[in-house]
Amino acid sequence: MRILFLLVSLFFFITTFAQNQTSSSEGPFSQLIIRGATLINGNGAPPIGPVDISIENNKITAIDVVGYPGVTINESKRPQLKKDGKEIDATGMFVLPGFIDMHGHIGGKGQGADWDYVFRLWLAHGVTTVREPSGRGIEYATDLKKRSSNNEIIAPRILAYTGFGQGSKKPITTPEQAREWVRLNAKNGADGIKFFGAEPDIMKAALDENRKLGLRSACHHAQLSVARWNVLHSARAGLTTMEHWYGLPEALFEDRTVQNYPLDYNYQNEQHRFGEAGKLWKQAAAPYSDHWNKVMNELIDLDFTLVPTFNIYEASRDLHRARRAEWHEDYTLPSLWRFYQPSKISHGSYWHFWGTEEEVAWKENYKLWMTFVNEYKNRGGRVTTGSDSGFIFQLYGFAYIREMEMLREAGFHPLEVIRAATLNGAEALGIDKQTGSIEIGKSADFVIVEENPLENFKVLYGTGAIKLTEDNEVVRVGGVKHTIRQGVVYDAKKLLSEVKEMVDQAKKEENFEIRQPGN
Repeated sequence: MRILFLLVSLFFFITTFAQNQTSSSEGPFSQLIIRGATLINGNGAPPIGPVDISIENNKITAIDVVGYPGVTINESKRPQLKKDGKEIDATGMFVLPGFIDMHGHIGGKGQGADWDYVFRLWLAHGVTTVREPSGRGIEYATDLKKRSSNNEIIAPRILAYTGFGQGSKKPITTPEQAREWVRLNAKNGADGIKFFGAEPDIMKAALDENRKLGLRSACHHAQLSVARWNVLHSARAGLTTMEHWYGLPEALFEDRTVQNYPLDYNYQNEQHRFGEAGKLWKQAAAPYSDHWNKVMNELIDLDFTLVPTFNIYEASRDLHRARRAEWHEDYTLPSLWRFYQPSKISHGSYWHFWGTEEEVAWKENYKLWMTFVNEYKNRGGRVTTGSDSGFIFQLYGFAYIREMEMLREAGFHPLEVIRAATLNGAEALGIDKQTGSIEIGKSADFVIVEENPLENFKVLYGTGAIKLTEDNEVVRVGGVKHTIRQGVVYDAKKLLSEVKEMVDQAKKEENFEIRQPGN
C-alpha cells in the first residue's frame, strides 16, 4: 500500500512538473506564422509593415510584406497555414529580433537566485540569448546550456564564458600554465573566457591560446592589475570585448599612470572602490583630444567591442531611484533584497554612507563615459547591450530594458539601441549567421510587443508604461507579449506571474516584507 502511495505521489509530481514546464510556453511547431506585425529589425533599417513572417523547423523561411498601414490586407496574397501549423495574430503589434544580454550572470549563491527564477525574468523581457561571463562553474553553465538547447527547461540560449583560472587546483603563475588552462577550458565546452586581469605575460599567453582555439573573450579590468594591463593592452593581445569601463580611462591617462587613489584607500572596502571609481573619468584625457581620439580609433581598428553595462552603476548617481524601483515589490526575492542592503561583505553593497557628493561625482562620470561610448558608435565601433543584473538593486530582465534606455540617454537613436541589443551582440559572439536580426535562414528568435518601443522603451518593462487615455483614465500598457526562442513561443506575462508566485511563496515562508534600510 505504501509503495502504491509513493508511485501515485511520484506520478502526481512528474505530471505537475511537466505542466509547470509547459504552462507558459508552446512549441516548437513544424510551421509558425506571425501575421500582420510591424517589423523593427536589428540591422538599423526603419520599421516596415504589415509583414507576415513564416517559420518552419524553427528557421525563418519567408518575410512577406502583405499590405500598407490602414489598408485592408488581401488575404489571398498571404502565406498559407498548413494543417498542423500555428499562427500568431500580431496585427497592430511590433516584432523585433530576440534580445541578447552580453553580460548576464545566471543568479548567484549569495543572491539566493536560481536559474529558473532568472531565466523567466530574462525571457519575460525578450532576452533570447545570454552570455554568462563567469558564474558557478563551467559544468553548471554547460549543463544549463545543453538543457536549454534541447528545450528541456524554460531558458534562453546560453553562451558560457569561464572565469580565468576557475576550477584550477593551483594559481596560474606561468604562461604555459595559462595556455594549459585555456586548452582545458575549451575541451570542457566553454564558449570563451572572462578575465579580470593578471600578469602581462600570463594575459598575453592566455589570450593568444584562446584566439588560436577560435574562442572569444571578455575582461573586467580590475584595479589590482590595470596599472600594467589596460584595455589597449588587452585589445592588442586579442581580447574581443571589454566589460563595464574599467581599464578604458586608464588607457586614456595623459599625466599619470595610476588612478589618483587616496592614501587610505583599500580595494577590499567597497565604498572606497566605488566611491573613487566615480572620479576616474575626470582623470582621463578630455573628449576629442588627440590622445582620446587615438585610443578610440585604435580600438575600432582592432574590431574591439564595448559592453558598457551603464545600468549596473546607476544607483551610484541616484540611489533612491534604483532602490525604489516599482518592480522590487513583486519580483525581487527576499534573499536578493537582503544582498543589496548596505554591507561590508556583499559585492556592490557599498551604501555605508552614500550621499550627494558621491552622486554628483558619478553623474559627471556618466557624462564623460557616455560621450566616449556614443562617439565610438558614431565612428563605426561596436557597442552591445549587457545588464550584469543581480547586484546594486538591478533585477534580471528589468535591468536589461533599463540598459536600453541608458544607451538612448548616451545619444543612440532608438534604432541604434535595437541594433546594440540584437545584431551587434550576435556579431560580437560570432553567432550573427544564427540570430541577431530577422532574416531568412536565421533562428526563430523574436520579441512581440503591442506598443511601439521606439517611441518609449518603457513599454518593454514587465510592469509596462503608464499612459493617460482620452477618457482621462490612467492605464498600464505594454510589457512584452510573446518571446520566441528557437521556435518556442513563451507567454511573457505568464512567465512574470510565475516569478511573482515564486517571490510570494518565499515571502510567505520567511514572513518577509521589503523594508527600506535603517527602518
